[in-house]
Amino acid sequence: MSQATNAFYTGLQQNLEKLRNDGLYKPERVIASRQGSEVQSEDGRTLINMCANNYLGLSGQEWVAQASIEATEKYGYGLSSVRFICGTQTVHKQLEKAISEFLGTEDTILYAAAFDANGGVFEPLFDENDAIISDALNHASIIDGIRLCKAARFRYAHNDMADLEKQLQAAADKRHKVVVTDGVFSMDGTIAQLDKIVELAEKYGALVMIDECHASGFMGKTGRGTHEHHNVLGKIDIITGTLGKALGGAMGGFTSGRKEVIDTLRQKSRPYLFSNTLAPAIAGASLEVLRRLSASTELRDRLHENTAYFRKEIERIGFTIKPGTHPVVPVMLFEAPVAQKFAARMYELGVLLSGFFYPVVPMGQARVRVQLSAAHTREQLEKVLAAFEQAGKELGIIKN
Repeated sequence: MSQATNAFYTGLQQNLEKLRNDGLYKPERVIASRQGSEVQSEDGRTLINMCANNYLGLSGQEWVAQASIEATEKYGYGLSSVRFICGTQTVHKQLEKAISEFLGTEDTILYAAAFDANGGVFEPLFDENDAIISDALNHASIIDGIRLCKAARFRYAHNDMADLEKQLQAAADKRHKVVVTDGVFSMDGTIAQLDKIVELAEKYGALVMIDECHASGFMGKTGRGTHEHHNVLGKIDIITGTLGKALGGAMGGFTSGRKEVIDTLRQKSRPYLFSNTLAPAIAGASLEVLRRLSASTELRDRLHENTAYFRKEIERIGFTIKPGTHPVVPVMLFEAPVAQKFAARMYELGVLLSGFFYPVVPMGQARVRVQLSAAHTREQLEKVLAAFEQAGKELGIIKN
């Protein structure tokens, strides 16, 4: 090994050790079962799972797995191709149509992941004559997608409508303007003020794009998303989202909107053109998920009942949480080492949680992020709350 090569690996080792010493190293918890409200750890323990994006409890459901099996039996394991060569099957077109009908849009394009959907949406649609106006706390995939585009970049303070208007005014000389925001911000559970954003966009002649990864399937009266929650259905130009959270929990992303937008992405979006087709098993299962969600709001209603109960009780115990109504409940611990120790103690008490800290959240804003599911029973939530109280007192976070 050359001296230069050895220095490279030594540097990586030192950086990793610093992460460990600073309490910023992210361990991976290994589960040996299906995803669900309870999971089995690799050492055989049963844990109540409070940190999955499994909002509707569908990830481990037998009927979802069976729909996946049936699609695999009909369409095979994979396509060994991209969509425009020979990788488009009827199940992909059916799913795109079903997503469009669910969201109230004209057309939809599928991606291997939601990160790819956001990474591939800006560059084909906007250039140096245009402006992208982005919320300061937008997801990393949006930030990376914007970096790939030559459009002028404007950033407004998180969820701050006055600052958004200032940025729209600053971008007044640009040909096309698009306001981009997460529908729901995953670290805080904050719901974007889409009604006000749409009003400002109409005032200044801008398009609106939302990332619905933490909203599709359960936000709004029938689970259509943040645009239904804020009564602006039909007024959002571009919607990106995922099949990997509430809609079954596998993987795969999508972009939905006007036909001209989607057709342009089919022709020019690099993650779509140069990535293998979404596995037919995922497409088939997702179709069945959308069919059932369109027939009933039972899971959505149960999720919001669980959320309201947990939010009320965790504050009663004495923890500080970010206010809101979303099933993402950030329990604030502020310092990274505290969040790490707390998550580790909760694991010992039979609750699966993860600590979040810089650079995932701002310095000094460390937390454990609780995520409620429709699959959680009241008994499970009571056990989780008891564990929170015990760990909180042991670590001096709440008073005895």
